Amino acid sequence: MIKSKTITFVALAGFVLASCQSSPKSTPVPSGKSAALLAMEQVAISAHKCWIASKDPAFRQYQMANELNSFSGTPRFLLVPAKHYGGKPLLVVQAQGNSSRVDVFGPLMNDPLGARIGADIARWQAGNPACAATA
Repeated sequence: MIKSKTITFVALAGFVLASCQSSPKSTPVPSGKSAALLAMEQVAISAHKCWIASKDPAFRQYQMANELNSFSGTPRFLLVPAKHYGGKPLLVVQAQGNSSRVDVFGPLMNDPLGARIGADIARWQAGNPACAATA
């Protein structure tokens, strides 16, 4: 009984002392997210806001399949037909590993909508979350 009280007291004292330690304020706390995931989160949020949630007529026939939590190190999202969620992706937007470069490919890139998709992705990747390019 005394031994368990002693262990508890020592553990508690160690915890109290450790909590008094101050860490330097200038050191940023790492988020644990790869450059690819950070880039894709930014692009995916804007794509959802601008293309899907806004009910943009150009994207009405598509829905977004979000796969940002990929264990393969390739966070991505897909545009698939709205009426066939499990269908073949028409657009793939992804980044890989430690790169913040976003790759875009799929049949929609050969469609007249492809130029707009490319411009939107480039703008969002550069940090501008606007839904439309400004003159």
